[in-house]
Amino acid sequence: MEKVIEILSSLKSGIDFATAQGIVTNKLIDSIDIARLITMIEDEFDVEIGMEYMENANFDSASAIWEMVQELQEA
Repeated sequence: MEKVIEILSSLKSGIDFATAQGIVTNKLIDSIDIARLITMIEDEFDVEIGMEYMENANFDSASAIWEMVQELQEA
C-alpha cells in the first residue's frame, strides 16, 4: 500500500493520503489526476483497470485503491 500512497502523493502534494478519505468524492484530486492515477497504477502493478472498476468507491482512499489492485492481481 505504500506504493499507492507514493503514487497519490506524486499527483498532489500536501495531502496525507495515508489517512485521507473521500479522495474523489471530496474532490481532493480532479479528473486529470484520476486519469494519471489509473495509468500509474496499471504500470506500477502490471494490472488493467477495466470499466467495471471505474467507481468512486474504488478510488476514494489509498486502502480502497490497494484493495482493488490486490483483487486485480489475483484475477
